[in-house]
Amino acid sequence: MHTYAEAFISEDEVLSRARARGVEIGVNNISPGTGAFLHFVAHLISAQSVVEVGTGSGVGGLWLLRGMIESGTLTSIDSEAEHARIARTAFAEAEIAPQRYRLITNPVMDVISKLTDRAYDLVVLRNEPEDLSFAIDEAHRILRTGGVLVIDSFYGGGKVCDPAQRDPRTIALREAGKSIKLATNTWVTSLLTVGDGLLLATKR
Repeated sequence: MHTYAEAFISEDEVLSRARARGVEIGVNNISPGTGAFLHFVAHLISAQSVVEVGTGSGVGGLWLLRGMIESGTLTSIDSEAEHARIARTAFAEAEIAPQRYRLITNPVMDVISKLTDRAYDLVVLRNEPEDLSFAIDEAHRILRTGGVLVIDSFYGGGKVCDPAQRDPRTIALREAGKSIKLATNTWVTSLLTVGDGLLLATKR
């Protein structure tokens, strides 16, 4: 069922080429099913301003931009300049106007802390930042009421579901899920088995 769902919405040639460029340099892009879901969410909430942490090779950005309103702007943050370079190639192939996206190659913590309060409709954390708890707090600050936070690869390769796994990344993901789930006055939360798990939280 999972395989069927992942392939339900197929990727076109532009997405396929972007994904292939990512494979060449070892980028871990979102799964096709995750991309289709992000496209769906961006369209559902008529997203105008979106933040993506983890540019990859532009696959996630392409899915998001296609779901956003035509005047929408994507801010994608990644510490690797090479990722921004090949993502820009993907966006050019998709004929996306340059004014519709910002590709920032600075440390995530420095960038996200400078973004404007309550100015964004959707925040996608793809590559877990060094301090996930801080990133979640900052996501809450910059999201408007009703805005959506998505944490991709929440299962951590299946480790989060296994109590015996105690490495730092798995613990950070597990604790993040617990804190968001319990913050019922702050977030409305759900967990989906899409890709490697998507933790969703809507700001109250």
